[in-house]
Amino acid sequence: MLNLSADEDFISHYEYGEMLYHNPRGVSCSQCHGESGEGTTIVEFRDIHGKQAIQGPDIRQENLSSMFNAVNGYHKIMPRYYLTEEEVKAIYDYLQEKNREYLSKIQERNSTK
Repeated sequence: MLNLSADEDFISHYEYGEMLYHNPRGVSCSQCHGESGEGTTIVEFRDIHGKQAIQGPDIRQENLSSMFNAVNGYHKIMPRYYLTEEEVKAIYDYLQEKNREYLSKIQERNSTK
């Protein structure tokens, strides 16, 4: 017999963040920011100035406050997601965990300067 209490979750906080990162409101964060938040080229094109590119920035070192402002603010390219604080925190925690090794190396480099 399966007995679940009301406070048990079907997915972990990490899985929730991963799910939101890959499809928060129909447009995946990873399409522009990469699988781990490292940033990626969205599109390349040529105009009168030559070859141009629109880049999704690296968000691995963003703090929670700036991430919340980014997903709920206005941008020329990025859609406004209207995510709750809990949803943004789950995405933030997911990226922190996924990039633990990278962020540790960055912190180590910064502390030896």
